[in-house]
Amino acid sequence: MLKKILLKPGVNKENTRYTSENGWYDCDKVRFRQGTPEKIGGWQRISTQSFVGVCRSLWAWVTLGSLKLLGVGTNLKFYIENGGSYYDVTPLRSAVTLTNPFAMVSGSSTVTVTDSNSGYISGDYVTFTGSTSNGGITLLGEYSLTTTATANTYTVTAASPTVITSANPAVFASQFQLANNVQVTLTTNGTLPLPFVTGTTYYVVNTSGYTFQLSLTSGGAAISTLGSAQSGIHTVTAKSSSTVTGGGTVRAAYQINVGPAYAVASTGWGASTWGSGTWGIGTTAVDQLRLWSQSNFGEDLIFGPKGGAIYYWSATTGLFGTVFTVTIASPAILTATISLSNGMELVLTTTGALPTGLNVGQIYYVVNASGSTCNLALTSGGVAINTTGSQSGVHQISPRALPLASMTGASDVPIQQNCILVSDSSRFVFAFGATEFGSTVFNPMLIRWSDQGDPFNWTPSATVQAGFTYLSHGSEIITVMQARQEILVWTDSSLYSVQYQGAPIVWSTQIVGDNISIVSENAVAYANGVAYWMGVDKFYKYDGRTQTQNCDLRQYIFEDINRSQFSQVFAGTNEGFNEIWWFYCSGTSTTINSYVVFNYMENQGQGVWYYGSLARTAWLDSGLRDFPIAATYDYNIVNHEQGVDDNATGTTLPIEAFITSAEFDLDDGDRFGFVWRVLPDITFRGSTAVSPQVTMYLKPMQNSGSGYNVPPSVGGENNATVTRTATLPIEEFTGQIYTRVRGRQIAMEVRSTAAGVTWQLGSPRIDIKQDGRR
Repeated sequence: MLKKILLKPGVNKENTRYTSENGWYDCDKVRFRQGTPEKIGGWQRISTQSFVGVCRSLWAWVTLGSLKLLGVGTNLKFYIENGGSYYDVTPLRSAVTLTNPFAMVSGSSTVTVTDSNSGYISGDYVTFTGSTSNGGITLLGEYSLTTTATANTYTVTAASPTVITSANPAVFASQFQLANNVQVTLTTNGTLPLPFVTGTTYYVVNTSGYTFQLSLTSGGAAISTLGSAQSGIHTVTAKSSSTVTGGGTVRAAYQINVGPAYAVASTGWGASTWGSGTWGIGTTAVDQLRLWSQSNFGEDLIFGPKGGAIYYWSATTGLFGTVFTVTIASPAILTATISLSNGMELVLTTTGALPTGLNVGQIYYVVNASGSTCNLALTSGGVAINTTGSQSGVHQISPRALPLASMTGASDVPIQQNCILVSDSSRFVFAFGATEFGSTVFNPMLIRWSDQGDPFNWTPSATVQAGFTYLSHGSEIITVMQARQEILVWTDSSLYSVQYQGAPIVWSTQIVGDNISIVSENAVAYANGVAYWMGVDKFYKYDGRTQTQNCDLRQYIFEDINRSQFSQVFAGTNEGFNEIWWFYCSGTSTTINSYVVFNYMENQGQGVWYYGSLARTAWLDSGLRDFPIAATYDYNIVNHEQGVDDNATGTTLPIEAFITSAEFDLDDGDRFGFVWRVLPDITFRGSTAVSPQVTMYLKPMQNSGSGYNVPPSVGGENNATVTRTATLPIEEFTGQIYTRVRGRQIAMEVRSTAAGVTWQLGSPRIDIKQDGRR
């Protein structure tokens, strides 16, 4: 007797395998289309370039010049991506002038830096300019703080990315300058050109500015690499030639403090707020991971880290920095390659030295602008600066973002915020959870907004629409989302709708959901006019009213999730397949390794669920990109639904995908059945392999509590491959499989493990004979 196997769409683990009969129970990297399962699409990295840190935020927009940009916020830096390259626009926290700050020890690459201004933490980034040779090393460029030894000192490693030009002899270019005979070692994340190897000590020879060559002996012959292949990013680490303190007059520009890559619990005195916990013991607090929010204001970008300031990146300055020259005079004349306007804010950088009167990292304001020339002042509209002395190197206007509060016309900008949004209606800039107006006190339930169309003016008055309001339900605002004709605001216990009313109220708030929960700032996705989000123990949706979203995987997901890493959870849409994805940390993992998907169109619009394992850190589905994109732990961006394989690292790897049914009776469950033949029904449409194939398994049981039979087959096999043999005139594949399987219940599994394979299952049939009651 032939029995067609046509199971309900979606995966259901809310009950036992047997109770879920006629459905699916387990899967990975499989979705449903028109009621049947298929393998998900592959992914491809957008370029060979990478960024630093774990990415938690992505935002796409287009400039007036049709430049497609992508904001990329990591726990260490903030980038803007264009054309597969990542441009560092991380704002500066401060810039100071130091005198002889570098202490070096002979034979060591560790440099101790003295700076009494403090404010830095381990992992922060600092850029040195203007330094002189110290121990044979002129420490220039950007470095990461390896330790903060005291309140006034920290250490960095004298290491620099280096570009190796294969030649006879090879030429090295780095960010610092090295004297001849300085000892160095090389490392790489790829392949060094031969004969160079990691771990070997080399000696600098033929140094010239930022370039040098290497020898195996002091003063020896320079090494050739002509014709030798190389790959990856190379690093040269230098050792001081003497024990010495110096460096001359050094300008140190510090980027904003880095943040944790994941939530870290701290216990004991000082771990939480004053008065919390038991006296003498203290309590436990969580050092939250670095999260960003960002929105474009026209062609510019407004962004900020949770709990930090608001920053503004101007597309006028560009991604690369703009070269300029300075005419030393009273006042100094700056000539750039872009059009300048009065009040424009500039931060300067150089490969050499600026003339006396100008400093790297200082915010200057354009005055007396005329085309591409201007004077500079320390305040907007202030007195033009005079310069004296000499200058050297190439000067640039830095592309780094600036504090919104430092921009011309800025007024009462919040010092601190938890979330930023630019409204679709009338372009107001919002800060959700912010410092009080006219105060430094932070209120996590406060909403503040700028004047209409003016991101810099936050001072309420009768003539502007800047303002603020307070929410009452909950203890803090968690996240926000622009919806249709309203802004949705989630606190830790309620959902509010914020709508534009015009003056004098400007924006009004209304509770649309109470006694709800939400796990993180990024746990919300909006699709088809509905907001979906993950709570601490269930899923919700809002389509005009707040409802619990039925979930056939609820028990499995919330027993599996690592609750201490709730803040890492993020959601995203995949509109091409009508899906909402949530990524989370499972078990005890502190990195994201699992996902759950809700398809809101399958099952006649009732929706279905499925899940699997995948490591991603951020997701964006935008009509401005050709594919949905995601950030990986390989520190790059990948296009999803591109191809059929895993190409996240440049090496093609197969994506293993499977789906397993729940148990179903072979007959009525009162008799044993004997399956001797399977007639597959599958399509390999879209596969790139010449002969794509899947393996089908039949897993028999004596009863629902017996477990799978061991051995699974009766004198034969319980699995076989289904292979496509032709595509024209029709797709041909394995027509029938002979097997010997006996049991009362059976489960079916379809699995693919090879590269170049994608598939969609249809309605396979099994040939059954009755085989007794035992």
